Amino acid sequence: MSLSVEIVATTPYEGQKPGTSGLRKKVKVFTQANYTENFVQAILEANGAALAGSTLVVGGDGRYYCKEAAELIVRLSAANGVSKLLVGQNGILSTPAVSSLIRHNKALGGIVLTASHNPGGPENDFGIKFNCENGGPAPDAFTNHIYKITTEIKQYKLVRNLQIDISKVGVTSFDVAGKPFTVEVIDSVANYVRHMEEIFDFAKLKDFVSGKATGKPLKMRIDAMNGVTGSYVREIFLNRLGASESSVVHTTPLPDFGGLHPDPNLTYAKDLVDTVAQGDYDIGAAFDGDGDRNMIIGSKAFFVTPSDSLAVIAHYLEAIPYFQKNGVQGFARSMPTASAVDLVGRKLGKEVFEVPTGWKYFGNLMDAGRLCLCGEESFGTGSNHIREKDGIWAVLAWISVMQHTGKGIEDILKQHWSVYGRNYFTRYDYEECASDPCNDMMNTMEKAITDPAFVGKSYSSGGKTYKVKEADNFSYTDPVDKSVATKQGLRIVFEDGSRIVMRLSGTGSSGATVRLYIDSYEKENVLGQASVMLKPLIDIALEISQLPKFTGRNAPTVIT
Repeated sequence: MSLSVEIVATTPYEGQKPGTSGLRKKVKVFTQANYTENFVQAILEANGAALAGSTLVVGGDGRYYCKEAAELIVRLSAANGVSKLLVGQNGILSTPAVSSLIRHNKALGGIVLTASHNPGGPENDFGIKFNCENGGPAPDAFTNHIYKITTEIKQYKLVRNLQIDISKVGVTSFDVAGKPFTVEVIDSVANYVRHMEEIFDFAKLKDFVSGKATGKPLKMRIDAMNGVTGSYVREIFLNRLGASESSVVHTTPLPDFGGLHPDPNLTYAKDLVDTVAQGDYDIGAAFDGDGDRNMIIGSKAFFVTPSDSLAVIAHYLEAIPYFQKNGVQGFARSMPTASAVDLVGRKLGKEVFEVPTGWKYFGNLMDAGRLCLCGEESFGTGSNHIREKDGIWAVLAWISVMQHTGKGIEDILKQHWSVYGRNYFTRYDYEECASDPCNDMMNTMEKAITDPAFVGKSYSSGGKTYKVKEADNFSYTDPVDKSVATKQGLRIVFEDGSRIVMRLSGTGSSGATVRLYIDSYEKENVLGQASVMLKPLIDIALEISQLPKFTGRNAPTVIT
């Protein structure tokens, strides 16, 4: 029997403009009548003629409303001429897994159901983003097109009677208005695990993790934070690498993440930090809700900043078979990320790119063969094996470095700093601030720092003096397609290389999140306490920005 396509009348909702990683709102917003339908219809229409007969990947982080949204997307896709869907079992796929599946199956793209590191549950956040055929987040031109469609939408297409059980792996075919439509519900983990086996030497890592090669098992504490990575963690670290059951925790994906805030940092992964701080583990790691972010800590909770993590992996790429086979191209980091990787790139004679925040800016460079490793200070690290950051990949990279060097994490970092010097770095997050005062603050600060008289000014605090070398609102011209991104964050660069960066985040679901970044380079004094080393510059940043005055906040929500 042929299923019929229904045309449903609708009206636009305001505010369906995707941010740096899609549209994120409260669950109660997405579950309004036609809200999700409008946005998904806009995604599908934005693909134009390419949608007909195409293959799409669908999956998400398992948060509240994920399964229902995935089933809705099946009915919308069927009505809009998509030929085949690859859907993660129960609607679950990590964001890196979606990127891998798109690339392996040469799909038109993927619809990812995630609000990443934002809290989950019926009172919290949900999100939808579109990844293009290269596996990476849709570029600005595409998301702007999506947004335009949402402002004008009058109808969406739906196959209301199409019913499928996405809890069971298998292939189901339908006739939709005389055209074939196939839904393949896939094992959420299998393709990604095969991909990791192609990148890393699992046999060598298993000997290292089990202690067969060293006589002493690697003691790990891997925390999936009740997010999507749980099944991936169990298959890779337990089944493939032979770690003990006690090595992994919180590996059941839960709609509300079990009350955890799935953001892998020192504040929200406190259980991991406290446990590893007792000294019983060689490495600790945590992931966010959708599996693209990671935090690495060493014995006694020795913290590895994301900026240092990127630089160390860059230095030791020869420890990973993928790079032995495919070579090493350039490196890149987001603008707010400390410039530690720049020093590695310079030493190795590789290009280093500074791009706006948002993983989509790395994609063009990768596709052009100019970039193989990149990262963001917001706990994102990845390579050109996919077009997303990849938390589990980063942990496997670190274990590979440990196996290659025979050193613990703290010793690896100290050795690295002795060669390159150290970028002391911190980020202050002020979450859910009132939007209007934050915008006033940014406008006032931009006017002050772009005044020609600002260059050359000196600021002193805590016995240190910093002289302004340059200041701007960061803009970026893509070296591949020459597209321009403007107003990407306020930067103050001092003569000694220290920096203050301030920007408003596009990843929250309500209000404004102010992010303040402090980066200070030291060539010799590399073993100081970061909070002490950075305090003078933090005080100066608060003075210049007048942040307490505009936000009413005397302390950040999160410090990383």
